[in-house]
Amino acid sequence: MAEANPNSNPAVLETLGEEMVRIVAPVSACMLLVVLLVTALSSSSGGGLASIATIAYSDDSSDSLWDKLKGALLSSVSFVVLITLLTFLLVLLFYLRCIRFLKSYMALSSLVVLAFLGGEVFLLLISRFYVPVDVVTFSLLLFNFAVVGVLAVFLAKVPIMVNQGYLVIIGVLVAYWFTLLPEWTTWALLIAMSLYDLAAVLLPGGPLRLLVELAISRDEELPALVYEARPVEHLPGAGRRLWRERRDLASNSSSNSNNLEAGDPASQDTSLVIAEEGPSVSALTAPFLQQQLERHGEVDLEGIGLSSSGAIKLGLGDFIFYSVLVGRAALYDFMTVYACYLAIMAGLGITLLLLAFYRKALPALPVSIALGIIFYLLTRASLEVFMVQCSTNLLMF
Repeated sequence: MAEANPNSNPAVLETLGEEMVRIVAPVSACMLLVVLLVTALSSSSGGGLASIATIAYSDDSSDSLWDKLKGALLSSVSFVVLITLLTFLLVLLFYLRCIRFLKSYMALSSLVVLAFLGGEVFLLLISRFYVPVDVVTFSLLLFNFAVVGVLAVFLAKVPIMVNQGYLVIIGVLVAYWFTLLPEWTTWALLIAMSLYDLAAVLLPGGPLRLLVELAISRDEELPALVYEARPVEHLPGAGRRLWRERRDLASNSSSNSNNLEAGDPASQDTSLVIAEEGPSVSALTAPFLQQQLERHGEVDLEGIGLSSSGAIKLGLGDFIFYSVLVGRAALYDFMTVYACYLAIMAGLGITLLLLAFYRKALPALPVSIALGIIFYLLTRASLEVFMVQCSTNLLMF
């Protein structure tokens, strides 16, 4: 958020802790719920899951290690190719201004997740804990849960806590079903989606970057599932999101400085944020701590956009794949879960720090997923052996 003094340039780390807390809490809640579901339902959820992630290969216990590796790579590549094609289709529909169709599609997708995936999870929980409930009551509760969820996600007038809660629930349900994929397919898919996120956000022709640039040029909001950590402050004459290009801001930088000194609230939108992304994979966003817009007379034109909300935003795809990683670790033991959780949080902090320094869109998956996989392997290969030896030698109880 901008202050009256345009010459102030506080340290980058000044409010980073506050921003981390605002986004760590929902991410942690999502991962915790997935771990609890995996722990409670691991014995009753059956075998592998048939989905588009296993469209090219279905894992079999009799397959050799090499066959499983080839099948996992083929499945992950097929999944990424399909996601890429769908995202480019989304770009085309957004370019053709099919906004109502896109929002209807997103609402229908959320309804399917809440009603069908959520209903299946609830049935598993009911059978697991022997909850007495009749069919009529269950159907009525599920119908209300799904409909209210869709309205909460896609209506701007609901309380933000309800909106945030349902977004986390959607992430939990999708992430849980991804944990039912075969082990090799899960790890290959995590790596492939991290690489796709890196390319889609940073490459000039990346689909997510094209979506963002198109939204900025039109001053429109993307129909995407994006978690917003802060309430949006509606300024006079502003919509739910205010998009501006930094080129326009650079051309009017001198007049903006005068307006800031005069206390004009409409001109105090100098919190740099990164634009929202598509529905499946995301780019992380955060305020930029009263950065000066000009450095030695040179303006950075690589920034994606400006927002009046000053909100930190994280796409739901990041919630899902973070939770898939810790959910897969929960199938092994809780010590691995702790290590993967700390690694993901460290990666999220590194991404926020890089975002504040470079002032451009950054994918939120690669650093966290890379650290999570590394810590998972290190924990299973070394830390577990060390802890077992300490326990057997009575050095640790």
